[in-house]
Amino acid sequence: MPNIDSRQLTLGTATPILFVRDVTAAAGFYRDSLGFAIDFLHGEPPFYGAVSRGAACLHLRHVGRPNFAELAAREVSLILATVEVSDVKALFAEFESRGVDFAQPLVRQSWGGTDFQVRDPDGNAISFVEFGAAAG
Repeated sequence: MPNIDSRQLTLGTATPILFVRDVTAAAGFYRDSLGFAIDFLHGEPPFYGAVSRGAACLHLRHVGRPNFAELAAREVSLILATVEVSDVKALFAEFESRGVDFAQPLVRQSWGGTDFQVRDPDGNAISFVEFGAAAG
């Protein structure tokens, strides 16, 4: 194994890949309900795509049946992606005004963050969180 100085290594952002039945419809949900932009849709019909808002990026991959949907229905809080935000209360209010259905309302967590969760049409739970004292 080469001698690598780990102090010089830098990790970049992580991009969650969400499994969806219809990439175009899922991208539309993220655009219309959550204010994301559709970055790209690939294939005809699309089988892969990406949506983003600010620095947050989610990839969407077509599957015949989302394999986490049944598990998500049984689990209290199976989160498939977490997006850190600067003002979670303002984002919650924005989503509320758009009629978004929340999987979990805005909650101040014992671990110090404040978050809420939405569930997309394929059952993927996305958490939006603000860490630290500012979230209180």
